Order: sequence, then C-alpha cells, then structure tokens
Amino acid sequence: MNQQDLRARADAFVAENREAVLKDLAALVAIPSVQGPAAPGQPFGPQVARALDTALDMAARMGLAVRNCEGYMGYAQLEGESGRQIATIAHLDVVPAGNGWDTDPFRMTRREGYVLGRGVADDKGAAVLTLYVAKFFRQLAEETGRPLRHTLRVLLGCAEETGMEDVDYYLAHYPMPDFLYTPDAAFPVGHGEKGGMNGRFTSPVLNGSLVDFAGGVAENVVPDRAAAVVKADAASLPSAEHIQVEPAGPGLARITAFGKGGHASMPAGTVNAIGLVVNYLLDAGLCTEEENRFLQMLRRLLASTDGSSVGIAAADDVFTPLTCIGGTIAMREGRLQQTIDIRWPTSQTARAMEDALSALAAQGGGTFTVTAVREPFYISPDSPAIRACVDTYNQVTGRDEKPFTMGGGTYARHFAKAVSFGPEDEHASHPAWVGQMHGANEGIAVQQLMDSLTIYILATARLMELEEF
Repeated sequence: MNQQDLRARADAFVAENREAVLKDLAALVAIPSVQGPAAPGQPFGPQVARALDTALDMAARMGLAVRNCEGYMGYAQLEGESGRQIATIAHLDVVPAGNGWDTDPFRMTRREGYVLGRGVADDKGAAVLTLYVAKFFRQLAEETGRPLRHTLRVLLGCAEETGMEDVDYYLAHYPMPDFLYTPDAAFPVGHGEKGGMNGRFTSPVLNGSLVDFAGGVAENVVPDRAAAVVKADAASLPSAEHIQVEPAGPGLARITAFGKGGHASMPAGTVNAIGLVVNYLLDAGLCTEEENRFLQMLRRLLASTDGSSVGIAAADDVFTPLTCIGGTIAMREGRLQQTIDIRWPTSQTARAMEDALSALAAQGGGTFTVTAVREPFYISPDSPAIRACVDTYNQVTGRDEKPFTMGGGTYARHFAKAVSFGPEDEHASHPAWVGQMHGANEGIAVQQLMDSLTIYILATARLMELEEF
C-alpha cells in the first residue's frame, strides 16, 4: 500500500474512532491507579490491577490477543510473519492527584477542546492510543488479507511512576522486542535520557519546637503543598506570601505553604512548597538551634533546581543541565526525612553527587542515603528506526524537527533498542487552566491526541517495513 492510501486510511480511522478513544480514556482516568499495597496477583495494589484489567478488556473487545503478565504488566498483540517483534509501551499507573485541582482528577473533564484528569497526558492517553494503533492494523490485515510483517505487541505497564519494577519483571520472563517506542514524552523522538538519582536526607531526632512537617505527593513531583506544626502562638506569627498560619491546638500553630507543582524533570516555573515552609520557619525564628541546623541545610538544598546551591550543577553537549528537586518531606519518630530527585547529564557522576550530598547532610547534623541510581541512556539518532519515527512526525506536521535528549526517565532506557516518541508537543500553547503532567489540572488537547494517533499509525507502518532497526 502506498503512503497516500495509508494516510487516507489512517485519517478515516482516527475520525471514526475519535469518540471511542475519549470514552476509553475516560474509563481509565476514573480508576485512581496509584500504587497501593501488594496482594496476590496485584503486585502494585488493587487500583493498578483494576486499570490493567480494564485496559486488557478494551483490547480484547478490539479483537486483539491479550495477556496479563502476572499482574506486573499486560499486553495486546497482533502476530506477524517474520518472528521479530515491534513493541510499544505506555503505563497505566499514575502519581497521586495532589492539590490545587479545579476539577475532579479522577473524572475526565472535557473543556474547550481539551481533556483534564490525572493521567490524560501521563500516560493513560498514550496507552489508549497504542491500543487503537493495534486495532487499526488488525482491521487492515483483515481487509487486505495480508498479516503484519513483524509482530506488534502493545505493552501496558503498571509501575512506571514508582521504580519500573514492572518492566524488570517483564524482561526477566518475556522476550526483548527488536525495537520499542514509548509514548511517554515529547515529539519528535527522545533518543537519550539523563541519569537519575533518588535519595533521602534524614535528621537526628529533634526534640524541639517542630511537632510535624509533611509535604509532597511523590519523589518525582515538585510539591505544591506543605505544612509544619510548631509550638507557637499562631496569632503572634507574621504573615508571608503564599503562607497560611492557623491554630493547630493549644500552643500550636500550623504553617501551610502553597507552591506550584510540576514534573521533577521540568522544574522551571515551579515553586517548591517545602522550601516556602522551611524559609518561613527560619525567618520567623521558630525552631531550636539543632532544628535550625537541619533546616538551614534544607534551605540550601531547595534554593535551586539545578544543583548549583549544593555544588552538583552540571551540563554537557548531549543533555540539558542537571535538575535537582526536593519531592517529599515527613517527620517519622522525631526525624525529618527529605527526599530528592536528580536528573543528571554525562558530565556528572553518581559518586561525586553522593559525596557532595553526604557532606551537605553532615553540615545539617544528618545523613544522606542514595535510594536509586539510573545511569544516562543514549542511542544514535541515525538508526533506521529513529529515522522512521522522526520522518513520519515531520511528514505529518510539516516541520523539520531533530531527535533530542531529555531529563525525563522513561521505559526506553530498559530496552536494547528503544526511544520515547510523543505525544507531548512542545510547540503547542495551552490555556492557563491546563496543567502539566504530575501537576494539578493535568490536561491535553483532544486534537493533539488524534494527531498523535495518526503519527503512531504511520510510523508503525514504516517500522514494519524495516529489516534492521
């Protein structure tokens, strides 16, 4: 089939399935698939399992062969003739809703050409699109009587937001695809990802003015809300921008900060609510010397999002500069625990950052523990598969974009030959009421979803023509 006929078929398919895509997306958004307690057959909790079952049911109704991979992941599949496999992978788990929503985060809202809800952009919208890609090729194979050249497997992940143990399990028990793309980033193609480090600062036991301190919803989200309870008279405390002070019981005051959340890999424009509370506590002189020592360390840590305030800033000619954010804070058994999320380029090393942050923690009288490390990931942008994806994107959009590297961490880094591939469009402008991934009012344009579906269909067709990826 020539490209013109294929494009016409794809356009017709997208138009015919527009409402069905949105209906299926709404069904997935309605499931609060945040990781929960494990249970037999539900390693990431009941709500994630429910989302996986719902998505596999959708795929089965589309006429696709489906498999639940012991609750860790699932897939829908069309068999090909070559014995080789092209795969896609999107995830059904989401970060917690967080604060600041103008709509119900777990009820998809349609407004002025956009859909809002937790997961519409990250990554349930993309998961639905990949199922419809497979549906397109099933119908095409039936109409033409010609099976696909390569097997198409649509993987549905369940733990992308919480460590990617799902894909570790999958690759230990199921075959590595010959090529994979994950629609969990931006167009045109991401062929490299920064390294990642997660860690935790822990204070000594604090027996002072601090009664409680809590904030953030996940390590990889800039927190938009945080609050501390201290021994103080609320009525006597000063006012401050973005801060609310109220009584929390006899002789206690609650200091609540309202920041601006966002994804850890894109902290520009965010305001860390934990940092606002830390600054207020220090500026108002509310804590003891020992508490202040640890809080001063936190103030320095949270003073920048590029690591410059703690001596770990880095950049190279492959990736954008390092990012470092404080994601969550909690007081447990009298100790403050602050988590961080770092995305680092090749010019930095995990050892150098661990040494610098351990020294910083010691200055605050505490300790620093590394909880996860992911080395930078990079493949050549000149591979045939990457060219097929980029050329398709440019053909559909009329642009001349080049592959890029990024700070976000996706499933791609776990596979031998893989890239991230949309559906975000960095050229698009959105109304102020449309929020970012991981933030309040997460949203995406309906037309952006539909255009992405067209791109995925045409790119997958090109990938099916390749002998080498």
